[in-house]
Amino acid sequence: MHKIILLAFLFSLNFLTSKATTITSNNLEYAGKTLDFFKYSDPITQERIPVFSLNFNTEGKCSELVNTKITTYVFCDFGIYQGMLFLEPNQTITLKLPPLREKSFADQKNPYFSPVAFWFATENKTQLNNQISNFTQEINHLTDKFFNQIYFQHSREIYDSVTFLLGEKFSELKSETFINHKLLHLKMVEVDAFRQKPADYSNIFPSIKSNFWIHPSFISLFEKTFSKQLSFEAKAIKGQKIGAAVNNANLPFLLDQVKTKYKIDGNTAELALLKMLHDGFYSGDFSKIAIKEMVKNTVFAQNTNQIIKDAALRISQKFDFLQTGFAAPTICLKNLNGDEYCTNSNKDKFKYLIFADTEMIVCREHLKYLASIQQRFQKHLEIIIVLRNTDLNEMKTFLANSKIQGVKLLDKTNKYIDEYKIRSFPQCFLLDENHKVKFVSAKSPLDGFEQQFGPFLQQELFQRQRNQSR
Repeated sequence: MHKIILLAFLFSLNFLTSKATTITSNNLEYAGKTLDFFKYSDPITQERIPVFSLNFNTEGKCSELVNTKITTYVFCDFGIYQGMLFLEPNQTITLKLPPLREKSFADQKNPYFSPVAFWFATENKTQLNNQISNFTQEINHLTDKFFNQIYFQHSREIYDSVTFLLGEKFSELKSETFINHKLLHLKMVEVDAFRQKPADYSNIFPSIKSNFWIHPSFISLFEKTFSKQLSFEAKAIKGQKIGAAVNNANLPFLLDQVKTKYKIDGNTAELALLKMLHDGFYSGDFSKIAIKEMVKNTVFAQNTNQIIKDAALRISQKFDFLQTGFAAPTICLKNLNGDEYCTNSNKDKFKYLIFADTEMIVCREHLKYLASIQQRFQKHLEIIIVLRNTDLNEMKTFLANSKIQGVKLLDKTNKYIDEYKIRSFPQCFLLDENHKVKFVSAKSPLDGFEQQFGPFLQQELFQRQRNQSR
């Protein structure tokens, strides 16, 4: 009996291992560094889901075992780069890393910095990532070579020649991932070259299985096709029916319109409509209440496709995130003295939450003005500053010399900067005593917060006093 149990355990262990991917690398330049790899949750919200990390030792070596049942796309931001990688089951992937280049000071402070994207090269030249990389380089080379003929002269003959050359060169590659990548990448070139309308080519999507939906070539074409399309259609001639359907939460009508116009059906049509509703919510052109209602409909919320089901839940959560009346995430960090403080601890005052970077001159000037705000509103307002992790000694010197007011919390790992989706500094929020959002876009100290908060506070105190006297 013990032998049987042992054999069963070894068999199960072997089965798990056979589904794993081993990632290795050796580059002394990366000694002591960590590269975090993520995948996308879905093609609409594109939230980053952690997959694995590569931890380089003092000799610049690393190795990681990742359970991988199917070919999976992952990516990693490091320095100025975004490295892209397909994990293949039962493979050992040895990554070749580019020369390490950290972000410059200007890059770090630029909220619109865009990393240099590339496909990781691997030592085994027959692996999928090298094939994808080679194809990408070749299509870029050919479209650059015939740029004028393709994009200005709109030559179908030249485009067909490029397609033929690529087909000949990569004819032996039969993996589904490569074929889909090639198909979608070529379609993107065709769409741009001949300025095709979304309805002219959207019938390409039903042929793509949902396990490819979170791959970059699909996301790029999907975004191009359906981004902001709901607003566009509602504003077009005879678009009144679309607008009325959205505002009346007529989901069956909208789904039928998507299927008919874009020649798609099933899960593909549901995914496309979900994307259109997502963009329509932020456009300001439609009833937000109606769109919220449709996204929570069982068509999406109980969909048999897990990606659609999860995307609908994330979109609903995103609609409410940091919106007026909804609770903001509680921030628990250590202050500059090493004591932990949570932003929901003070139940007696409004909270002026400021995300700041003391290396930026503009942030320093805003923080200096907090003394005036503190003096005027200290009875009703708590100032909380969440500081980006910069040189600690320089930060402390500035805060002390300038007598900066408020609770000062240090976000060493950018945990809450990321959670609050802060792209530029300073960025401010006003929360009530119960940590619920009052102003989604509170003004910065020098940009008129006093003029924004003063009348609001006066009206709020008046209303509360009136309610108490009843």
